[in-house]
Amino acid sequence: MVIGTPRGFRDILPGEARAREAIRDKVRACFDAHGYVPVETSLLEDRSVLERAGRIKGSPFQLFDSDNRLLMLRPDLTLPIARLTAQRLDRADLPARLRYEAPVVREQGALRGEPRQFTQLGVELIGGAETDSEVEVVTLLAETLRALEVPRVRIVAGSVRPLLALLETDVADASLREEVLAQVHASNLVALDEAVDAAALHELPRLHGDASVIDRVDELLEGACVPAERRGTAELRALVAGVAGAEAATELSFDFSIINSFDYYTGIIFKAYVDGVAASLASGGRYDAVLANLGMPATAACGFALSLERLQEVLGARGAADAPAPNVNIEARPLRIAVPKGSLFAPTLVALEAAGLPVDDLRDYGRKLIVAAGDVEYVIVRATDAPAFVARGGADCGICGSDSLIEADLDLLQVADLGYGACRFIVAEPADRAGQAERAYAWRGAMRVATKYPRITQAYYDRIGQQVDILALHGNIELGPIVGMTDRIVDITATGTTLRENNLVIVDDVMECTARFFAGPAAYRCDARIRDLADRLAAATAKKGE
Repeated sequence: MVIGTPRGFRDILPGEARAREAIRDKVRACFDAHGYVPVETSLLEDRSVLERAGRIKGSPFQLFDSDNRLLMLRPDLTLPIARLTAQRLDRADLPARLRYEAPVVREQGALRGEPRQFTQLGVELIGGAETDSEVEVVTLLAETLRALEVPRVRIVAGSVRPLLALLETDVADASLREEVLAQVHASNLVALDEAVDAAALHELPRLHGDASVIDRVDELLEGACVPAERRGTAELRALVAGVAGAEAATELSFDFSIINSFDYYTGIIFKAYVDGVAASLASGGRYDAVLANLGMPATAACGFALSLERLQEVLGARGAADAPAPNVNIEARPLRIAVPKGSLFAPTLVALEAAGLPVDDLRDYGRKLIVAAGDVEYVIVRATDAPAFVARGGADCGICGSDSLIEADLDLLQVADLGYGACRFIVAEPADRAGQAERAYAWRGAMRVATKYPRITQAYYDRIGQQVDILALHGNIELGPIVGMTDRIVDITATGTTLRENNLVIVDDVMECTARFFAGPAAYRCDARIRDLADRLAAATAKKGE
């Protein structure tokens, strides 16, 4: 038996602990210099209270206490501090400048290689002046990262208000609005395009650039007859004006793909990125609705949280003298693309060549795992592994089927539908057992299904309102119902030949699948080459369709 910590948790030894302490000291000094005072919140929170405040980030650890109250270990600090403010502070105490440094825990699925405990360092400005709040916290974030000597910081901002205003104007159906919001929240721009036929809604999440991009947001909203006071662009311009002349101005850009936290933030959202790290160093924004939900209406609230572990990753501060800070410049290295092996490889080669990329050395890569071709590096992976490589920074962007993206369930942006690799997900059963699955479901209360795609299968049965017991297999899943282990299968089919040869018939369609071009959020928002490649792939796909 191995004696150690639970999965996703770890001990910090003295050398690393001192390095982490040094980082915290610098961050704390910056926060103190701007008048932010320390607070500490309860390790356990009443889930019902925080749910009243706003959407809970991540999957929290939960437990019942002896009073049968459902408690949870805090998965972040913003909601607990909002709860503390509403419970313990009066209007006379505002504005409140609060800072914190504390561990948080979030549940993560097994075999994902992700930590379940990490430390947040952050500030919350509650009850500040309307447009000055964002200017203050964004400036403080930039100053803090400079004090830490973090190289090549990029602060990317957006706002949820333009999207919500467009939806209210262009989409009358409430259920369709919910679907659009769900696709935006999932960073699935392809599904967003398919869900609604509105050019402005297609364009808005793809807008990016310097402050001039705000003009284009205004044009889109004016074209949709959205009144100026509902657009959210005035506060974006105020942010630009507020940081003008400060060093933060050189680090600030705008990207409206960042607007996926619409049910938590109510205005400006921002994230800090640095080359070489696949996730944001910091994230924050305006969340007035959280305070309103807790009984403090008309109270401005804005803040951000830094990840101590990601700062360590950037600064090389793991407690070892020979661990220098990484000095990555994404624009000076090849663009790394995850290319799928197997059936998607040949059409992917065609698509990349049509987009103008060099592919001669990729045609016959032999046993190579990485193929260098000028300004590009191709990482050869299984299609099912491509999402993990991109999400964890092993590649900047990649191509795989939409099914692989659903099954991976990672933080990625689906940018373009490439149109090839089309197949159907279906439900099938033995032809000579028609009606048996329904009869078994009637007395058992659950459908037994074999599949290689448990997430897709679960989502399908959730959609049709049936309980399902999923048996995950890795091959020959047709055998499941044939030998009596399950009632049905959920699988991919292109021609149906394998089904017919094994006396299986299709009883329902689940979804259609095609190849997608996708990217990691940090890479997509910081590396212009990815957007350029996405545009060229989309143009080549459209030309092929014609």
